[in-house]
Amino acid sequence: MRTEDHKDRGLKTTGAPSREELHATEGYRLPDPDRPRPLAVIECIEGIPCNPCETACPQQAITVGEEITALPVVDMTLCNGCGLCVAACPGLAIYLKQRFYREDQSYIAFPFEYLPFPESGQAVEMVDREGRTLCEGTVLKVVINRKNDHTAVIHAAYPEKFFEEVVSIKRLPR
Repeated sequence: MRTEDHKDRGLKTTGAPSREELHATEGYRLPDPDRPRPLAVIECIEGIPCNPCETACPQQAITVGEEITALPVVDMTLCNGCGLCVAACPGLAIYLKQRFYREDQSYIAFPFEYLPFPESGQAVEMVDREGRTLCEGTVLKVVINRKNDHTAVIHAAYPEKFFEEVVSIKRLPR
């Protein structure tokens, strides 16, 4: 895609935030590559009345604050990567990410609300915010429990060079 084609992309035109929109948001922070575990990444860029991520976090690592329309911010020093915020977010805008999970692999845990669910060990197509396939990944596990309000959280590994762009997997055929 040419650079000039990219400038008109973003939440209002595609339904997904652009990298530029994310980087301009105070709450968007990527974990330090040296952190030994996955941490929460929030891709919330619109000030809407919402705070389930803040109330779900037992470490109080996510702050929305008094103004309910403020954007959530993660304190990476407090986040322990428990992932309760991932399933709690009604906008599906929170992931757990780790840049160097294995040698050249990154890690992501993301909410998934489509059937069928993938299985552990399954090769899947990893996609960006607009649903475009970027690379192949491997499902590490699928977690569905009451604690997550029955929202499935998929854990996967994928090539590190796509660290920032990967957010989910392509829907599987029924």
